[in-house]
Amino acid sequence: MAISIEQIAEAFSKHDFDMTYPYLEETIQWNLVGNEPIIGKENVVGACDQSASYLKTVITEFSKFFVVRGDNCVVIDTIAEYIDQEQHSTKVASCDIYVFTDGKLAEITSYTIELNKPE
Repeated sequence: MAISIEQIAEAFSKHDFDMTYPYLEETIQWNLVGNEPIIGKENVVGACDQSASYLKTVITEFSKFFVVRGDNCVVIDTIAEYIDQEQHSTKVASCDIYVFTDGKLAEITSYTIELNKPE
């Protein structure tokens, strides 16, 4: 069963990475603004798996999840709070731009900023 580009993007932004893997282009590029891009499906999957391991140790709560869809792109603006086992909280705002080619995810550009950094 095929899913929409919006569903693929939402799954990725909600950290449901496994669901998105069949829809990644082999040549996908993930641009993490301020860091080096991650290039190629194998490398993106590796980064997602590493992130998923961390995410299993925290509770994630979204206070904002705003989706805009175009013909071949989806933009998702979020605010998420990550709460660890010691009840330490980190809030992160992010905006992810997903670009699709023939229903496959070809490029992601992610802008993220921690909202509660200590001064």
